[in-house]
Amino acid sequence: MSKPLVAIVGRPNVGKSMLFNKLIGQRLSIVEDTPGVTRDRIYGECEWVGRRFTLVDTGGIEPGTDSQILQFMRQQAQIAIDNATVIVLVTDIKSGLTASDQEVANLLQRSGKPIVLAVNKMDATGAADPDFYEFYNLGLGDPIAVSAVHGHGTGDLLDACVAHFPPQAEAEADSDVIQVAIIGRPNVGKSSLTNRILGEERVIVSDVAGTTRDAIDSYFENESGKYNFIDTAGMRKKAKVDDAIEKYSVLRATMAIERSDVCLILLDAQDGVTEQDTKVAGLAHEAGKACIIVVNKWDAVEKDGKTMDRMREEIRRDLSYMTYAPILFISALTGQRIDRLFSLINYVNDQSAMRITTGMLNSVLADAQTRVQPPTDKGRRLKIYYMTQVGIKPPHFVVFCNDKKLFHFSYRRYLENQIRGVFGLEGTPVILSIRQKGEEDN
Repeated sequence: MSKPLVAIVGRPNVGKSMLFNKLIGQRLSIVEDTPGVTRDRIYGECEWVGRRFTLVDTGGIEPGTDSQILQFMRQQAQIAIDNATVIVLVTDIKSGLTASDQEVANLLQRSGKPIVLAVNKMDATGAADPDFYEFYNLGLGDPIAVSAVHGHGTGDLLDACVAHFPPQAEAEADSDVIQVAIIGRPNVGKSSLTNRILGEERVIVSDVAGTTRDAIDSYFENESGKYNFIDTAGMRKKAKVDDAIEKYSVLRATMAIERSDVCLILLDAQDGVTEQDTKVAGLAHEAGKACIIVVNKWDAVEKDGKTMDRMREEIRRDLSYMTYAPILFISALTGQRIDRLFSLINYVNDQSAMRITTGMLNSVLADAQTRVQPPTDKGRRLKIYYMTQVGIKPPHFVVFCNDKKLFHFSYRRYLENQIRGVFGLEGTPVILSIRQKGEEDN
């Protein structure tokens, strides 16, 4: 994408995530008084003086650390630095200028990118704290006093960032970008799949369940189309969500489903369908999202000629409420069948957005009623007058009848199957609403 990218970097716990949230105007990045909460790169859209740009929050850079997770975080921050148009170095007036700040500043200067220095936690108004001036020692020009809590100084900060942007090019239309949420319980390979698709270490991959905490956006474009992949934190049973940070993670994953067009529901081929898998899939189903069931780690399964058929039958049995979702067997590790994902994503997204004329719908409705008569109750027969489509993503149909009470669930399911049989609608839930015209059945 052509929009400028502004990377927010600094050592841990200087308030980067709070500043990020303040600038984009929403709580997208997790804020907690615990160093190391932000691990991956978190992206958000921002606009200032008519310029739209992407803001990226990074995990804290801890120079010379031995911690594996902190090393991962430093790698993630480095990737953000490499891709940035402008870098915002955030420091903390309360802890003053530290040796770590100097090391991070030296690292950033080697990148050759424009750097804007922000001194955070300048919450008081009036005369500047005398310690503010020691940040000139970093050699990054005039520091900008900001308060991520109150928003002081953020205008000056954004002005400084925009001053380094290249001349404004024609904005790209993002309406054709398909939003794809990768969801599943912990450790089924969501981050590995994201990295395999993108061809880079975009997301931290670790065999420690719970490594991904935020929902991470990754733009990707190929000959099949434009996509934004949202790698989400693995969802565990509520009883196991015992710390505040992981509670936020489940919320982020749920929010990712809400803003997606297509959900990739990842299962572990070695474990089959677990109780938690059914709950995760249920969230996507209830949200009305187009879905693909993706069985990962297929390379690790011992197979005979019928292994795939048996697994498919098991999935259909255990996820009986979403028989509409296609099933794809892949390996994020080896790349097996990954290329098929894109055409399948395009297909279910198109199916979810399908519009059917009222005339065609009522032709199907008349044929369905001829085949199977509407039910009766105590001598009163259900009369169905007509059907029309009122929405997409998911397709939403309204059926008008004489008495809603006569419209048995089994006949509703029968009509849905007839609609799917004629128009496909594969990969998407269908909503069938029943309305009563109030006419008496004579």
